[in-house]
Amino acid sequence: MEKTRNFCIIAHIDHGKSTLADRMLEVTNTIDKRKMKNQILDQMDLERERGITIKLQPATMKWRDFSLNLIDTPGHVDFSYEVSRSLAAVEGAILLVDATQGIEAQTLANLYLAMEQNLKIIPVINKIDLPAANVEKVSTEIVNLLGCEEKEIILTSAKTGEGIEDVLDAVVEKVPAPKKENEDLRALIFDSTYDEFRGVVIYVRLFGGQIKKGDKIKFVATEEITEVLDVGILKPDWHSTDGLNDGEIGYLVTGVKHLEKAQVGDTIVQVKSDTPALPGYKEIKPMVYAGIFPKEGSDYQRLRDGILKLKLSDSSLVYEPASSHALGFGFRCGFLGLLHLEIFQERLNREFNLELVVTTPTVAYKIYLQNKKVIDLTTPNEMPDPSNIDYAEEPYMKIEIVTPKEHIGGLMSYVSDNYGISKNTEYIDEDRVILHYDIPLSTILVDFYDNIKSISSGYASLNYDFLDYRKCDLVKMDILVAEHPVEALTTLVYRDQAHKIGKKIVQKLKEVLPKQQFVVKLQAAVGGKIIAGERISALRKDVTAKLYGGDVTRKRKLLEKQKKGKKKMAKGAKVDIPQEAYLAVLKR
Repeated sequence: MEKTRNFCIIAHIDHGKSTLADRMLEVTNTIDKRKMKNQILDQMDLERERGITIKLQPATMKWRDFSLNLIDTPGHVDFSYEVSRSLAAVEGAILLVDATQGIEAQTLANLYLAMEQNLKIIPVINKIDLPAANVEKVSTEIVNLLGCEEKEIILTSAKTGEGIEDVLDAVVEKVPAPKKENEDLRALIFDSTYDEFRGVVIYVRLFGGQIKKGDKIKFVATEEITEVLDVGILKPDWHSTDGLNDGEIGYLVTGVKHLEKAQVGDTIVQVKSDTPALPGYKEIKPMVYAGIFPKEGSDYQRLRDGILKLKLSDSSLVYEPASSHALGFGFRCGFLGLLHLEIFQERLNREFNLELVVTTPTVAYKIYLQNKKVIDLTTPNEMPDPSNIDYAEEPYMKIEIVTPKEHIGGLMSYVSDNYGISKNTEYIDEDRVILHYDIPLSTILVDFYDNIKSISSGYASLNYDFLDYRKCDLVKMDILVAEHPVEALTTLVYRDQAHKIGKKIVQKLKEVLPKQQFVVKLQAAVGGKIIAGERISALRKDVTAKLYGGDVTRKRKLLEKQKKGKKKMAKGAKVDIPQEAYLAVLKR
């Protein structure tokens, strides 16, 4: 244990965590140079394409006779639950700050999470090789934030490899060794994944005892008993060993067949042990809900299997079966944000070859009825009759926007327009400020972050956290296509914004829906009253092309006949709405 160090890297998105991890693996010769590639800890193609880390990923390295267990964490606010899980398994954290951008919103959020766990913080400034790097200014920001001395800050360039050995030495010197807490086996499950050949693969941190191949073990929460079929460390691929000892991080392959039996946050103990479970993670409450349905009804079982497998490595995902008259059988899923939803949808499409229909996302409202009952409303179609509702409440978030001071005016105006309530303004230094607001979650769901970036010329960053529930005036808005309600597009909106949002949706549908042989009416309705509308003109064949000369009444007769035919065709006709249209409305 004295030669073991467990640490993770925390930072804002795009500050170079994955590149720093690459250099560490390279410098410690953990990976053969022939197999080395960029973002090697990012296992999914999706992560490499987008340049973001979605899943935490552990790796074990050897450095100066020490065993270093690294966990690379995501930086986007939607994946902060991955960071909290990583922090529970380590004793130290590298706080990585970009020399060109300085401290940003998610830097602060992740730092506060690490400080709550009493982890040793090692401040590191990255990208010092860039022409725009301002090391002196960023160093001052870190000193003001942490109260450390400037000489404690390590300067690196993860791209060129400069300063990487200093970081590894600092981990060895400053991160404390794991404490010996228990002779009996206690292992925290901090992540898990599914492999086609091995089944459920569990990632664990031992807080006592040891675990070997052939051991009988028990999951405390589910009381499932199973046998250890394989055990080892991650380099970062699975590397089988004789066993894992107290304080180490590694993987287990067990006889568990059902994915839900190996829950993230559970504790593994010996079969006959009464050792108490380790504290699990705080329960993450989904913020955004959407219906996920297969485009083809026959794909329901494949969708179910796909969601089960993704749930194994995504403990924040919440789902339950759902059915719809229009869309058939599917699932109602809860997510931490729109990026979380988008990544989940993309993974189902790529990894399981599923074509999906995703309903318009909504937040979880609390509806107080006249009979004093309270219901959680996560789907617009379950909205009770307005005459039965006493009042509704919506979730509010506390947000922090870190921005250069020259953009304060535009940002304050924009946030206020989105029902934001200003709390206070805090200066990091003479040039940068943190704006603190309370704001309804529904107003920051769709394009809030993009607009914040646009107003600040890309310099502002955003972090948010759940605050409480507050009263709101809510109505259900239906979208009708060819006079048929489209269940997937039904949404909940503020009464005073219904016309504005309804108009936006029908205009977007007009842009993306293909023309039909008849005129297609696009309408937004609240309580049976049409509040916005558009039309898509019909495809029209030139029926008069065959005429040459003759009386004009012949031409009129043919056009009248065509008009009647299209009117007849439009009656009862249904328009097939492509998935691109749902996505376009989702990102309106």
